[in-house]
Amino acid sequence: MVLELERVTVVSGGLTHLHGVDLRLVPGAINVLLGPTQAGKTTLMRVMAGLDRPTTGRVLVDGRDVTGVSVRQRNLAMVYQQFINYPAMTVFDNIASPLKLQKTNSAEILRRVQEVAAKLHIEPLLDRRPSELSGGQQQRCALARALVKRSSLVLLDEPLVNLDYKLREELRVELSTLFADGKTTVVYATTEPLEALLLGGYTAIVDKGRVLQYGPTLDVYNAPVNVDAAAVFNDPPMNMLTSELTGNGNARLPIGIDVPISRAAAEIGTCRIGIRPGHLRLAPHTPHSIAVPCRLELAELSGSETYLHLRTRDGGIDLVAQLQGVHQIGLGTQLDVFIDPDELFVFGADTKLVSSPEAAYGAH
Repeated sequence: MVLELERVTVVSGGLTHLHGVDLRLVPGAINVLLGPTQAGKTTLMRVMAGLDRPTTGRVLVDGRDVTGVSVRQRNLAMVYQQFINYPAMTVFDNIASPLKLQKTNSAEILRRVQEVAAKLHIEPLLDRRPSELSGGQQQRCALARALVKRSSLVLLDEPLVNLDYKLREELRVELSTLFADGKTTVVYATTEPLEALLLGGYTAIVDKGRVLQYGPTLDVYNAPVNVDAAAVFNDPPMNMLTSELTGNGNARLPIGIDVPISRAAAEIGTCRIGIRPGHLRLAPHTPHSIAVPCRLELAELSGSETYLHLRTRDGGIDLVAQLQGVHQIGLGTQLDVFIDPDELFVFGADTKLVSSPEAAYGAH
């Protein structure tokens, strides 16, 4: 099934929630909508589902205009972050409910419920009621009810956000496996760049009601089209430094340090240099790594990672470094962090990407 949005806008209460969105999803793949809260992801999904009608524009399915077709007449399923199960029904009856509405025969209902329950590891729970389940089991029940319909389109609106980290990891893997056969077009909304990378497939970066970029997830991650796309597809956001070209193939950072840049970037004048937090290190990464003298302002421990909030000693520029492991460094400590010129992103004055790390690497 090919789902396509053409110049879709949504205006409500005097506010524009979507601005002329053009988007053609890759059929039979996981398509991630990645963006911050209130970026427009849920509005996009509601338009795709037929729950909301766009103010202007069209929704096409396999080339057919379905803009005015109600959700009941479409072959789709949707799961929200607030998973919903019928409390008076058993898990079996919850999962079977859409099939009963379709008047599927009892033998087929039994077969399909048991099949999807086995895939989601909830077969032993079929006789229980939702109140007897853990949060992860309840979400599996809600997912099973959506999947049992065998819809050609499945919309998942941050379905794992209310689960703990371990359960989220398990269900991500299960979802990728469930849809690996390519028979279902999946749309998965998330605010987390890491989740988009783990799911793979294709990613649309959504921000302020616009789709900034869409393509294979790794391609979008490795070459964000502009500064805004780079900010969304990075957590914490990419460090951005306004820089001037020196005329000899280098860019001068506002902290007085020159860094070599690619040939493609050497002719654009003023530019912005992007440095991923994970590419700031406490030791040289390559022989041509460059030291940046800093002072530690704040250190945050987050599981197996440490985030250092730094201020450069020359220029007073704030940087964030994302380090693997636990690092105990006293506040106010003077230290060097190292950047590798091969890992820099270069954006022009118009904020568009000029050079990615791959291009920079090829220039040396």
